[in-house]
Amino acid sequence: MRQDEITEVMTRVVDLVTQHYVFPEVGKQITDVLAAGHYPDGIDAPELAARVTEDLQSINGDKHLRLLHSEEPLREDHGDDEADLAELTAWAARTGGGIGKVERLDDNIGLIEIAPLFFPPTAAGDPIAAAMTLVAGASSLIVDVRRCRGGVPETVALFGSYLFGPEPFQWGGIYFRAEDAIRQFWTAPHLAGPRFGPDRPVVVLTSATTFSGGEDVAFTLQERGRATVIGEVTRGGAHPREGFKVHTHLEATIPVARAVSPLSGTNWEGTGVSPDIAVPADQALARALTHLRTEQP
Repeated sequence: MRQDEITEVMTRVVDLVTQHYVFPEVGKQITDVLAAGHYPDGIDAPELAARVTEDLQSINGDKHLRLLHSEEPLREDHGDDEADLAELTAWAARTGGGIGKVERLDDNIGLIEIAPLFFPPTAAGDPIAAAMTLVAGASSLIVDVRRCRGGVPETVALFGSYLFGPEPFQWGGIYFRAEDAIRQFWTAPHLAGPRFGPDRPVVVLTSATTFSGGEDVAFTLQERGRATVIGEVTRGGAHPREGFKVHTHLEATIPVARAVSPLSGTNWEGTGVSPDIAVPADQALARALTHLRTEQP
């Protein structure tokens, strides 16, 4: 990349952090780091993305704060809500609406894997209802988010609704800097599929790469005492972000909000979700089966 291109990208990234980052005071520290960064003439776009991401995360380790390189040119309408929704919908159609797997294991144990992410409700609602229908008669349920990379909070709350009774409650909240207010997300009183309900055992499987929306499921179910979390400490990203095209092949992702638990006021940012039973991710399913078969009343 030429120096004028690099300068244009960095000016845009600094402006975006200043205008949108959920913590303005931290944003100022981050932009100071960017101003002192070394991005020499001739550096290629992937290396620039790596160096800038390292600098963006150097103050508080916010893993949603990144400069991402795309091998394919970014769409001209990148960032347009309708276009982005259409792209997510097409991705959902290729990946089962985010339902990576549904199984009925021995001893009548159901398993639902959420991967690669929680797609918007318009794309994920029917697949989730279908998955819950298939495990409706199970005696216990394993929710596998080891490969879940995130998703939209509305769908996380929708999925969580199936694991409780019909009385709505606030699943979570997100504070948005632009609104200076918390937007609430509630469970649904009416669902397209059968509820698993509040009484049968639930286990959530996690890995060190479980991120964002996948962490929300583990965090909220654990905090409410609804599930046992088994696996690894998750990656630790609780800041919803927006993506901004800053170059033909570069997207700046800027956290514009932060998750807020209605019970504790906390979230999993930076710390991840600690499992109730810690095992390597590739052993989590076997450990969950032992837990459900021999350690549940």
